[in-house]
Amino acid sequence: MSAMICGTAVTSQYLATDLHMDTPMLQSFISYSLLCLTYTAALIFRRGDGNILQILKTKWWKYFLLGLTDVEANYAVVKAYQYTTLTSIQLLDCFVIPALMVLSWFILKTRYRPTHYVAVCVCLAGVGAMVGADLLSGRNQGNTADILLGDALVLVSATLYAISNVCQEYTVKNLSRGEFLGMLGLFGTLISGVQLGVLEHAVVANVQWGWKPALLLAGFGLCMYGMYSCMPVVVKMTSATAANLSLLTADLFSLFFGLFLFQYSFSGLYIVSLVTILVGFVTFNAVPTLTLPPPPSSDATRFDEGAFRPSSKLQEDGRAENPCSPQGGDTEQSTHWNHERF
Repeated sequence: MSAMICGTAVTSQYLATDLHMDTPMLQSFISYSLLCLTYTAALIFRRGDGNILQILKTKWWKYFLLGLTDVEANYAVVKAYQYTTLTSIQLLDCFVIPALMVLSWFILKTRYRPTHYVAVCVCLAGVGAMVGADLLSGRNQGNTADILLGDALVLVSATLYAISNVCQEYTVKNLSRGEFLGMLGLFGTLISGVQLGVLEHAVVANVQWGWKPALLLAGFGLCMYGMYSCMPVVVKMTSATAANLSLLTADLFSLFFGLFLFQYSFSGLYIVSLVTILVGFVTFNAVPTLTLPPPPSSDATRFDEGAFRPSSKLQEDGRAENPCSPQGGDTEQSTHWNHERF
């Protein structure tokens, strides 16, 4: 996924520098349209309760808000480049990690262990090394027209991304990946299409169309489509927090490509940053997170997938008193761990 995000960064750089095309909504519209043509179309031909009509009847407003959140998150971070520096964007964009952890704590009932907090700090230290390398190499930091506005846009974008990713994790783990991508493609296409017509119609009309802008836009759209398609798979295997920790390497891959494509100057701190982020990411996934069970029902016990699980409070050693046991003693119960590699 980091490689795909790197592809979107490289194509966007060429569009902005070589062709002077400032069309973030057009680029988003293309990627959402690809999702709509595949995953939404699949929902249309699906039968039963998973049909698109049944989904829209009961949950259309939820997916509309999800699509709006995702579209505006993409738009806000692109607009931030017009007002603030690259360093500020790299640092403040990391706000998505603590925001995800907070939202996961309250919404998904995920409980983190001390090792996870240490791992996150290690990853953020790797980002700090990357930013330090940028400053030492004198890399172009972009515009500084209104730094406070740009920084605020980055924080808004990070918060919206966190909300979108938590909703994604809940959907793919409790419903289906196809439903999530189909609904995101549908409402993302509609919302980005309206926003494109309102904000960028004049810019698109003045574009000097040819094979080069078409190829770059197609490359951007395919990379985003691939990233959106893979993200739910990774989130289901791990978590939204773990997936975003791994995506911290995307800027580094972009820098490595920039060494050859845009003549960036190399620094050994880039390698240090990459290794540090990977160490933190592996450490985060090596230790399982704890997921609280749902609130107990009126029954004293509940049955889950054929296995008896007591309604007593969660205990880390995985043992609980079983009042139905013939001896009335303790019985082994499986722990309520949601292992990140499940």
